[in-house]
Amino acid sequence: MLTLDKIYHASYVLKDVIRPTHLVKATAVTDDCEVYLKPENLQITGSFKVRGSGYKISQLSDEEKERGVIACSAGNHAQGVALAATKYGIKSLICLPDGAPISKVEATKGYGADVCMVPGVYDDAYNEALRLRDEKNYTFIHPFDDENV
Repeated sequence: MLTLDKIYHASYVLKDVIRPTHLVKATAVTDDCEVYLKPENLQITGSFKVRGSGYKISQLSDEEKERGVIACSAGNHAQGVALAATKYGIKSLICLPDGAPISKVEATKGYGADVCMVPGVYDDAYNEALRLRDEKNYTFIHPFDDENV
């Protein structure tokens, strides 16, 4: 279950992985309430996705870290997993559909991941990642369907 303690723990654990992004007051949006923005586009990877993948990876057992991680993504999650795994010294393999933007592919490689280009669409990359997880005994880092993400 997601608790406030877990959120504080994630904040502490991720302090060396992510950039702090402070709230910015948005002026002249509405007179009814105050609106604040959290500019997660200022993360190193350009997305909030590094928070979830980073926390999930930080919570892996030593055995899981030794085996490495695998994920599938069309972009932002791939970069988050790649950066976080590299920061923790863990091998990562990311399955991307072959139509993924080249900028996302190159960024993922640049953050330290091995990339597996999969013919087809996201679902094909997802299925390949699950197949490789089972074959190689990697830990799968789901983009959203995981309490630690």
